Amino acid sequence: MKLFSFLLMGGVKFLSHCFYRGRPNWLSEEQEAALGEVRLVVFLNHTSLFEPLFIRFAPWSFVWNIAHKVIVPGADVTLERPLAGRVLKVLLPGVIPITRKADESWEHFLSLVNGDVITAILPEGRMKRRNGLDKDGKPMSVRGGVADILERLEQGKLLFVYSGGLHHIQCPGERLPRVFRTLTANLEILDIADYKRQIEQRHESGFKAKVMGDMNHRLDAFVP
Repeated sequence: MKLFSFLLMGGVKFLSHCFYRGRPNWLSEEQEAALGEVRLVVFLNHTSLFEPLFIRFAPWSFVWNIAHKVIVPGADVTLERPLAGRVLKVLLPGVIPITRKADESWEHFLSLVNGDVITAILPEGRMKRRNGLDKDGKPMSVRGGVADILERLEQGKLLFVYSGGLHHIQCPGERLPRVFRTLTANLEILDIADYKRQIEQRHESGFKAKVMGDMNHRLDAFVP
């Protein structure tokens, strides 16, 4: 299954190179050479189920690691969809269904987080619609699950992927993507231990509130 996942990711990477333009913009001194140490991927500005197109920016070695080591929480309602859910399960064998509540499904996911896997998360927890709000008309913001993950990681690197958004390619509710458009993303690699030390210096009370405050700032400041 993991080999098939790698081949499928490779196919997505190939098609993305064929039909889309763009290159990543690095915000950090550490770049591709440090990807082998990444233990947490935080993807900010969730706008479309076609975000696997961003894999075009990843070197093949990181694609291999993602196929073999990644775990990612996925909304159970999305994974139960006949087409989208099946594709996501095949593309990402490490996707773990959760209910979006602080219940046993989230605790099960957290029990799998460790230094031997790559944990990935879209910390807003829902997709931004064309009007800039979620499907219920509420403002987009980061939720606290990413802080729970960080509490379980002491070493390795943290990769931020700041998406420029995909509404020009596919909006929630649309079935097919538009082609020959440009993908934009800012990337940043930080040391997890250093990041957590910096977070502790923030003025908010409580680790989770500090992480959410920082992530919301990054969502506003670093998304292209």
